[in-house]
Amino acid sequence: MRPALRCAQRGAVLFIALIVLVAMSLAGIALMRGVDTGQLIAGNLAFRQNAMHVGDIGVEAARAWLVTNGGGTLYNNQPAVTGGTGYWANSQDDLDLLGNGSGVDFDWSTATSVATAPAGYTVKYVIHRLCSTTGDPASGNCAKTTGASGTTASGTKGVAAYGSFALSAPTNAFYRITVQVTGPRNALSYVQATVF
Repeated sequence: MRPALRCAQRGAVLFIALIVLVAMSLAGIALMRGVDTGQLIAGNLAFRQNAMHVGDIGVEAARAWLVTNGGGTLYNNQPAVTGGTGYWANSQDDLDLLGNGSGVDFDWSTATSVATAPAGYTVKYVIHRLCSTTGDPASGNCAKTTGASGTTASGTKGVAAYGSFALSAPTNAFYRITVQVTGPRNALSYVQATVF
């Protein structure tokens, strides 16, 4: 009876073991690819998020330019600001700053570059005054803040006060700062800020 059992076994267990081995190998390869893809996605998100943070450098550089060049300088376009197209005294509503085909594409290669960008990043900015025309914002159609001069009334209605006199807010136009940041792994971010 024993010789008959030995003849009936022809390597079926070996065949099943090979199939299980191939299935486990494929599962291991899929797991490795999944982990690699997850790490790649996490790395890309980290680069994109860092590019957003680097955009603050561009906003601060543009704000510093606005503070330095106040008054009549801001009444007219200043296209050649520090080696680039930096300031426009009107809002240019038909301009597409992101280049997604919704208007006239802005040429970011001519924008003002920030020299203090971290290694591996390029930071460029453009400033638009939110007015329909150039000139004095007090006489033009501009998005602006207005404030009356202070009074001796006890209530300031939300205005900061010193003693019994409300601090007046000057009439200023709003400015839109748009920053483009390019970084490692083709990270591209746009940051906009509105300041006055």
